[in-house]
Amino acid sequence: MSQSWDKEVDVLVVGSGAGGLLSALVAADNHADVLIVEKEALWGGTSATSGAGIWIPGSDQAAAAGFHDSVDDAFTYVRGLSADNVPDEQIRAYVENAAPMLRWITANTDIEYQAFPYPDYHAENPGGSPTGFRTHMPLPIDGRRLGKDVETLRYASPAASLFGYLNWHFDETYILLFRSKGWFTHLAKSLARYWLDLPFRFKSGKDRRLTLGNALAGGLRLALNKRGVPLWLESPMRDLIEEDGRIVGAVIGRGGRDVRVRARKGVVLAAGGFDKNQAMRDQYAPNYRRARLSGGTSGNTGDSIRVGAQHGAALRNMHSAWAAPVFYIPGEDRGRLCTIERALPGTIMVNQSGKRYLNEAASYHIVGQQMAAAEAAGEGTDPSWMIFDHAFRHKYPMGPLLPLVPDWAQSGMVKLAMKRADSIGELAREIGADPATLEATVARFNEFAVKGEDPDFHRGEAAYDKMYGDPRNGPNPSLAPILKAPFYAFAIHPGDIGTNGGMVTDARARVLNEAGEPIPGLYAIGNNAASAMGESYPGAGVTIGPALTFGYIAARDMTGANA
Repeated sequence: MSQSWDKEVDVLVVGSGAGGLLSALVAADNHADVLIVEKEALWGGTSATSGAGIWIPGSDQAAAAGFHDSVDDAFTYVRGLSADNVPDEQIRAYVENAAPMLRWITANTDIEYQAFPYPDYHAENPGGSPTGFRTHMPLPIDGRRLGKDVETLRYASPAASLFGYLNWHFDETYILLFRSKGWFTHLAKSLARYWLDLPFRFKSGKDRRLTLGNALAGGLRLALNKRGVPLWLESPMRDLIEEDGRIVGAVIGRGGRDVRVRARKGVVLAAGGFDKNQAMRDQYAPNYRRARLSGGTSGNTGDSIRVGAQHGAALRNMHSAWAAPVFYIPGEDRGRLCTIERALPGTIMVNQSGKRYLNEAASYHIVGQQMAAAEAAGEGTDPSWMIFDHAFRHKYPMGPLLPLVPDWAQSGMVKLAMKRADSIGELAREIGADPATLEATVARFNEFAVKGEDPDFHRGEAAYDKMYGDPRNGPNPSLAPILKAPFYAFAIHPGDIGTNGGMVTDARARVLNEAGEPIPGLYAIGNNAASAMGESYPGAGVTIGPALTFGYIAARDMTGANA
């Protein structure tokens, strides 16, 4: 069948998250004519709003830091955690190509990643790393180099920025969190840099010191701009175009009309999961039932997954998500990931009956899964409540509640999620729990916390538990009693940072049909593809790390670089 085309390219990338941007960049570097399309008015996807950590075993950066990793150990570790329906070759493709991918980024972009001593989430498992150095974080980038493109780059998540607008680097988290020596001067200089970015500040609230996800997306866009790769905003994919069983292009909404784009070498679907599609959640992932609680961006509505399935793509693990406990502030468009607060000493999480039911300091994926499963079992965990006292309130943040900022200065929406009382019994009544139950829960926790013990849930024993504890607090950095009035409760919910079920792909990122055969011309990466992690979360960066790696693999495959 002869097709008529409005535009012809070699490679069409659908989605502008980190995986899609890298796939486009690698293809362009291999002399392909590339087009990126993004349905939203902002580019960068969920990647731009994230911490941009990437989990890379055996990297050059880790070796330079003195950690000599084994790819075989990494495979053993992931294989032991991933789902049985994820084939070995897909996991192997990730762990073997991750370090070469990062090496390519380092050589071909201005992005600089550092390996951090960030323990694997299940470091005690075979092949796990309790000392870390598999998680890597990007250094800041000067966004002024992007010109006007910085204005359409997505803002960082409220959970990954200070006051909702000030970008920070991973190292700065600890300076401000523990108010280390010089913290106030550091904060004052950061605020001055932001507000004195003139005349730009008069037209945009964007912080042009790009950190975390903004640094990753910004660095990739800089490299794409140098190679002249176009990125169309407000250009949703309507459908794929199939000819004789091969995907040969796509229909793109552009300027109020449908544009038929031919892709001679292939189409890469990199448009995220179905985080914000309530109907798809109801159909596939009822345990993660509320779309508004997801930390994913508004464009993640599963369009490309649905279109791929219509063209024969098999789907896998659609019930699964990157689970996480989240704070939700009424009026915001997403949940705020709770990473640090749960592990700090002097707080616990309780269900609506006033009982603890998990190790609060475990990885956010494990905590999110346990919260969702308990809610599905009727145990009343949505919302759950973070319980803490005046001492914690003065020292540490709790979601949007910042230390040193008085309660009366909080916004009305934040106050809706916060409860305060002069006794634990009164606090129980505020959250609808039985006073005797909450009093007994806090008393038991306090009895052992002073000794640095948690016989009920073993908080603070695993390497990861200590990661976000307070090293100044002994004998356990994650445990301290809750003693000093007034007492507080802050609502926390079972949410996620995105769904991770999607199209089935092979080790070359090619989309497979129900018979396990590749659909020629079609690739899927990131949360468009079923994750190689299955339903697990082995360590910080196993969302974006595989998205980048399989984006790199896909681009090389379709341009013949893997031959």
